[in-house]
Amino acid sequence: MFRPCIDLHQGKVKQIIGNSLSDKETGLQTNFATDRPSSWFAALYRRDSLFGGHVIMLGAGNEDAARLALQTFPGGLQAGGGITPDNAFDFLEAGASHVIVTSWLFDGDQLNFGKLKALSSRVGQNRLVVDLSCRRKNDAYFVAADRWQTTSSLKVSAQSMANIGRYCSEFLIHAVDVEGLRQGIDLELVDLLAKSSPLPVTYAGGARSIHDLRLVHQQGNGLIDLTIGSALDIFGGSGVRYVDAVNFNRSHSP
Repeated sequence: MFRPCIDLHQGKVKQIIGNSLSDKETGLQTNFATDRPSSWFAALYRRDSLFGGHVIMLGAGNEDAARLALQTFPGGLQAGGGITPDNAFDFLEAGASHVIVTSWLFDGDQLNFGKLKALSSRVGQNRLVVDLSCRRKNDAYFVAADRWQTTSSLKVSAQSMANIGRYCSEFLIHAVDVEGLRQGIDLELVDLLAKSSPLPVTYAGGARSIHDLRLVHQQGNGLIDLTIGSALDIFGGSGVRYVDAVNFNRSHSP
């Protein structure tokens, strides 16, 4: 199924090539930026009953725009980007169905299970999504944290996903190496996730056509959802019409 997104950078809705995002704004590669508020996209998703999309805050200065989207579609969107125990409830109270966490869980290149357990206990397993966005290293995939600039020692595998999956309800996984490039999805990663994950997964990265949505649905045995960003016409892309993605969901709804 198709899941939408709202990526926020400096308070604006943007589509960014993931590998170019860092603390230094020089070198940032942007596929799309708009003056339309986050609420415009949230209202569109609400109209079309697209539940489970994510609002991602790419750095500071995006909190107000995130809250605006969440308040526009209460219970329909997940919130991520800089989530910690100190602010998780703020976004849940603003209307997020779930909070998404990644970087806060890591101490250096190691995932701290104590932090994961504490956050899960605090917000509830059923309202927590763990972001395992990853990049390929040799023949395996390792989680990338800190705006995807740090490759951790955590390997994405059936064992690691089972261990983490005891404390959350879903996984969000961007294929960092292809994110924003519109050159096709990473089918090897999709296959790995389909075989390994004990929980629902939203995959993002590289989608360029409606065919990719069909591929993920088929290869993921209907258990993996796909986020389409830069290729989508509402984000300035030409590869996928938003209406076609919506119609795909309607035609595959139970």
